[in-house]
Amino acid sequence: MALCEEKRGDEISRWAMVTPLIEHHTKTRRDGEMKDSRSGKNVLLVFESLLTDCFPSMHRTRVKICGLTRESDLAAAVAAGADAIGFVFYARSPRAVAAEQARMLVAALPPFVTSVGLFVDAEPDLVRSVLARVPLAMLQFHGDEPSAYCDAFHRPWIKAVCMRPETDLRALVRRYRDARGLLLDTYDPAVSGGTGRRFDWDLIPGWLAPRIVLAGGLNPDNVAEAIRRVGPCALDVSGGVESAKGIKDRAKMEAFLQGVRDGDDDRSHHKLHSNI
Repeated sequence: MALCEEKRGDEISRWAMVTPLIEHHTKTRRDGEMKDSRSGKNVLLVFESLLTDCFPSMHRTRVKICGLTRESDLAAAVAAGADAIGFVFYARSPRAVAAEQARMLVAALPPFVTSVGLFVDAEPDLVRSVLARVPLAMLQFHGDEPSAYCDAFHRPWIKAVCMRPETDLRALVRRYRDARGLLLDTYDPAVSGGTGRRFDWDLIPGWLAPRIVLAGGLNPDNVAEAIRRVGPCALDVSGGVESAKGIKDRAKMEAFLQGVRDGDDDRSHHKLHSNI
């Protein structure tokens, strides 16, 4: 409780710092003056500096790390800041897990970290069998599953879309209107996800970008750029944070999450400049 009160006090003191500047900026902008008469500093720069210091990121992109097979990797992913962990129930994937293995991994998750089960055109009985043994919070479908199939398992679900120039995203949004979101991934006729390659982000329309999960070829080196250019709701990464297929790399996961924070900060700064 004391910690909560201390945190609340910090937030109040931060707002106490920022509020007079907001009021002053509003007045000076109304008067047509863009200088702080007391300090001679550009009020916009001071405003941005205070907001950056007090509230480092006004938007946080959620992150799912997918294809985990080991408890040590799961612990490292959670420590790095992952919001969700993905388990692959697709026998052809090198990251596939058995139901009992997944059950033990899900049991090790802390509160508020979402467990996601990935399936590819699975027989309904297989999905039900996994759900009977593994308490998955969400499902993710990477095949040609129709919406009625996805709805049948009484779990929130995400539908993956393999992106090609001719992909009609408006039609897919209507077709999968009951999905929690669309996950946009790289098209490869040989594999269903996990390609390690990115697709052309310019294929994502601006009206849809804030509602998607972005996947495909993400890694610590390009994730900040992905956030700045696309502005997705969430990210899904697998191979980009691995040392081998199915084996996650702690340092890469930490670097990826840091890249997400950097991208969020850059995005917040851009919005701040656009709105003032």
